[in-house]
Formats: sequence, C-alpha cells, structure tokens
Amino acid sequence: MTFSKPSQALIDKTTGLLQSGMNARAFGEYGAPEALGDARWTDELILSTWYMAETGKLPEGLNHKTGKSDGGFDRLDFRYLPESEWLEHSEALDTTLDLNRRGDAKRRISIDIPWYGGGMSYGSVSLNVMMSRARAYAKWNSYMSTGEGGYPIELMECKENVITQVATGYFGVEEETIQAAPIIEFKYAQGAKPGLGGHLLAAKAGEEVAKLRGSVPFVSLFSPFPFHSTYSVEDHSKHLDWVETINPTALLAVKVSTPHDVDMVAIGSYYAGAHIIHLDGSYGGTGAAPEIAKKNIAMPIELAIPKVHKFLEKEGVRDRVTLIASGGVRTTDDIAKAIALGADGCVLGTTDLVGLGCTRCSNCEGGPSGRGCPWGLTTTDVELQEWVQPDWAVQRLDNLYSAMQYRLRDILRQLGLSSVTELRGRTDLLRYIGKEEAE
Repeated sequence: MTFSKPSQALIDKTTGLLQSGMNARAFGEYGAPEALGDARWTDELILSTWYMAETGKLPEGLNHKTGKSDGGFDRLDFRYLPESEWLEHSEALDTTLDLNRRGDAKRRISIDIPWYGGGMSYGSVSLNVMMSRARAYAKWNSYMSTGEGGYPIELMECKENVITQVATGYFGVEEETIQAAPIIEFKYAQGAKPGLGGHLLAAKAGEEVAKLRGSVPFVSLFSPFPFHSTYSVEDHSKHLDWVETINPTALLAVKVSTPHDVDMVAIGSYYAGAHIIHLDGSYGGTGAAPEIAKKNIAMPIELAIPKVHKFLEKEGVRDRVTLIASGGVRTTDDIAKAIALGADGCVLGTTDLVGLGCTRCSNCEGGPSGRGCPWGLTTTDVELQEWVQPDWAVQRLDNLYSAMQYRLRDILRQLGLSSVTELRGRTDLLRYIGKEEAE
C-alpha cells in the first residue's frame, strides 16, 4: 500500500486562500477556524513542512519559520545585514558539526547538518517509521536514536548511523547493540515529562514489541524516572565507564531535562566523560506526553541553552563538549536561534513526523483502542503502520532536510557567516520581537 499527501493542488489552493486573506471575510467578524495544529504548530507551519517534504523547496506565501505561541523562539528574530552585504548562497557555506570535541581516542564523528534524529522507541512508533528515519539520516551522514524501546534487528542495516539509547527501564539493552553503536545515549530524563518516566500502553506493547523489550505481551510498560544506580556524579561516571568496557570507541551522549540547576547537571556530565550533552526542554514530545507535564515542569529550552553555554564557558570546558538542544525545536529558524543562543546543534523528533504527514492531532496513543496514530506514525498496529512505506518516507525526509539546509545557509549568508559554527553563542545577532510586531 502506498500513501501520499497532501497533493500539490491542495497545497496551492490552501496557500492561495491564506495569501488572499479570504479566510477572515468568509467567516465574518469571527475570522477563520484553524483546522490544523495549535499555537506552536500552526496550520501554516504544518502545511509548509508538508510542502518542503513533498518538493524539497521552501514554500512561498506560507510561514515556515515561526508559530504563534507568543513566546520562546517565536519572539526572536535575527539582525540581518543589509542586502548589499549578504554572502552568495552556495554549498561552500559550511553546515557540518563535529560531535567529539574532547580530543580523546574515541571516534571522530562529523555530521553534514547540525541536527540528528531524537529517540522515538519501537512501540511508540512503528518499525517502518524507525527504518525510514534511520535511512534518511544515513543519507545525510547524520544519526537517529532508537529511543528506549530497544534495537530492532532490522536497524542493523543502518548501524553506522544509529544511536542506541540506554534508558531507565533498560528495555532492549543488549551487549550486541551497544557494541554496534557509534554513539551511546543515556537518557536520564525527558523534557516533556521530567520526573515521570515513560509509559507504553498495553495495546501498543504487542508480541514483537514485548519480545524486543523482554516483557509480557499486551501488558503496560513503565520505565522509572531515575536510574536507581545513579544518585551522584560519581555514580554517573561509573555508569558511563560500564558502557566503555563494552564499546571503548563509542561517543557517550547524556540526555537530561532542564531543571533550574541544569548548568550544574551539564558540568557534572562533562566531568563524568560525556562527549555530547543533550538538553531536552519543555514543549517537546508527541501527543503521548501529558500536556500538564510539557507545559509546567521543565525549563523552556531557549532559557536553558544560554544558561548552560555560559556556565561551561566560565568553567573553561565549552569547546571540549558538544551541546545539543531539543524540546520545542520545530523549524530551521528554531535550530539557528538555538545555536545563536549557545547550542552546537539540535535534535528533531516531531518535525520528522510532521514531514511524514502528522497533523498534530495529539492522538498518538490512539484513544481507548490504543491502536495509535491513524496516519500510521505512532502505532504498531499491523494495518495502520502500512500507511508509511519506507521508500516514500525516506524520500520525503530527504526533501525536507534539503529545504532545511537551504534555509540554514540562507540565514548564514544574510548574517555574513560562512559556517554554522560561527553562529554559536552569537546572541548579538538575535533581537527580541515585541508583542505588536509579533502580531
């Protein structure tokens, strides 16, 4: 079964309506109802992501840069140079990112784009989605994390571009997959639900999922909030040492949420031996994460990044660790703003799913049936998952990343920068958008 959406005709029609302003007139004084998305993922942002995934180009007439959240990245813009000072748009504008800055004997890894794929586990998403993302990131010399559901054997096809995640439930953690991974990610907390751990509904933990996770089929699975073996920096260091005995050359990534003392957490992870510190702020996660947790617990990522960046600079180790950000990062502009605030790069999750057709309906668990997403994304249902065919999905993600890289280079050239690494920490290139201007 093959599936494609939306058609170019539909996109053109929708774009035309938005451009003409017919919406406001058609519904009188009340304006047009928004059929898709929310303030963070607006209808325009979803449509523009679909357009980029279908064409590989930036849309004209659709806002592909920001949402309408009235805060965060949506209230930041760049201080662009006068057009006469812009650089030429070319492939010479460097978008690569080095992931190992410790200068040790571990792998030297550089990715072609300053983002990689965040963990969405087998069980929360289908194998088709996992394979599609892994193959797409491999085409871009980047990486995708398995999430905490284990490492399906099919992913071995892309093992040089797959990050294996060790999370608090240790689901599917095997010596073989740790040895196969170029990067091993310890997930200590997730920004969308810090302090809560993970939860996979019984209906989504079927035979294959349970086999991989070492559990009983169709029984709900919970992962605890903390690693019960880790309650100090010394424990943390031993935790990383344990994996090094199994795979001495792999880079070590540490994923943490953003509490008020996240700067102290980050420096502790550095001294424990981490190559990558992954900050996961609030507002990320799929519709499976509780809304009350996403909006009320973790620090927004745009506040956490400069806090950690400045502290690592003060400690004299900023250039020896890679700082990666996620949690509400949606667009290329968000990525560039995160880097300007002090990150080296970002992790994407929801953006990939939107590129594959996600409508942001927040029905990831599938209601009472537990079947999952009706578009075949966040599901393990044998029928629904066939909506996402890997060849089709890889092509859409390839197109999306092409458009995003083009936009990133466009931002760099308008700022007079020749490399994305030159953008890191350049808060002087950002400006705050007031409420009236934002509206």
